[in-house]
Amino acid sequence: MTLNGSGPGSAGQGYIDAFAIGISGQLYGKREPARDRERLLRDGLNMSACALLFDARGVNPTPEGIGGYDGDPDASARVIGDLVPVPWAKVPTQQCLLDLRHAATGERFWYDPRKILQDVVDRLNADGLYPVVACELEFYLTAAKRNPDGGVAPANLARTGAPPRTEENFSLSLVEDYADFIADIAAASEAQGVPVGTAISEYGIAQFEINLEHGPDPVLAADQAVLLRRIVRGVARARGDDATFMAKPFVEQPGSGMHVHVSLVDKDGKNRMSGEDALLEPAVAGLQRTLAETMAFYAPNFSSFRRLKPKMFVPMDTSWGYNNRSVAFRVPTGSDKARRIEHRVAGADASPHLVVAAILAGMHAGIKGKWQPTPPIEGVSEGDGSDLPRNLIAALDRMTGSAVLKEYIPQRFLQLFRDNRMGEFEALFHAPSAVEYDFYL
Repeated sequence: MTLNGSGPGSAGQGYIDAFAIGISGQLYGKREPARDRERLLRDGLNMSACALLFDARGVNPTPEGIGGYDGDPDASARVIGDLVPVPWAKVPTQQCLLDLRHAATGERFWYDPRKILQDVVDRLNADGLYPVVACELEFYLTAAKRNPDGGVAPANLARTGAPPRTEENFSLSLVEDYADFIADIAAASEAQGVPVGTAISEYGIAQFEINLEHGPDPVLAADQAVLLRRIVRGVARARGDDATFMAKPFVEQPGSGMHVHVSLVDKDGKNRMSGEDALLEPAVAGLQRTLAETMAFYAPNFSSFRRLKPKMFVPMDTSWGYNNRSVAFRVPTGSDKARRIEHRVAGADASPHLVVAAILAGMHAGIKGKWQPTPPIEGVSEGDGSDLPRNLIAALDRMTGSAVLKEYIPQRFLQLFRDNRMGEFEALFHAPSAVEYDFYL
């Protein structure tokens, strides 16, 4: 793939993709002509306010009647930051993120996931705690053509004309086989100001992980995770392949996760996760106590729960430990200055904003309550998931009934999120599948 990186030409040729981030973690917006660039930057644009509530289908299940019984009013959408190039686009294109506000009052929508996260961050800031956050995303590079049954297959290697035959975890030779793909992701990320770091091959066939650099703005870190997913898909499709962040696209292969690294610093930048009066253990305890109640944010759809299986490199309990990848909450090795928690539960398909909001809420609750965690695990955690919700409906029920969570995220939003997820779930099972016929005919 040749990255054009040019953006719209001086004559106003080309397009601008303007989009907002919804509660599903996906992007929805409009493609504007580049000749309207100045108007877009000055005045923004109008866009349906219910776009923030679209599910994976791009459909609003109309919880609370928003978009369904209110006349579907427009929001005022303003550009956040700068326009950046879309290097993989077929025609000169730039893009921008939008902030949707009430058209009459200018207020942020209470169901905007970016606002949900910012409100939680504000709670920590009020207590002198400033989160530093980084996300890691796993994904599969897949063939563009779907299987006859609608499924997907790993993408072919250019060298062999066939997919890799075996898992090659941390394989530099496999990274080299896909070097052009990874290089194009890095170039596109740099062009868009998305700070990617390490790229590795993962346990699954044609599975990769890309790390984002840590930063002091959790909302921006979540924005960057969403934008990285767009970059990866765009670059993959430009080369004739595709990419999926589906939590479990292959039954016999490991699922794809979103690992979130979090530390807390004070106003002077001192890491409060280490040293005297360290907040590490109460923060871990908060994550342990709230894990079952926040699982719906980490595994937000029916498919997400397929990833949560024993012996598939996924934590199945509330365990924690030092330098131990079998636990839910890992404390990586490193200096006191770099001390942090790696939250390893969420799937790659989850909303980064809601995931980070739930993590920070749990950590803050543990710190405020001075809770103490269980002893750290040494060796392999043998959790079987029996203490956690086993399916989406159970997870949504635990979420809406959480006494702790509603102190950070409005109960109204928790109920809306449940309704949204159930609308998608019911649509998924609207028609009988082939397996259903096999079972019940």
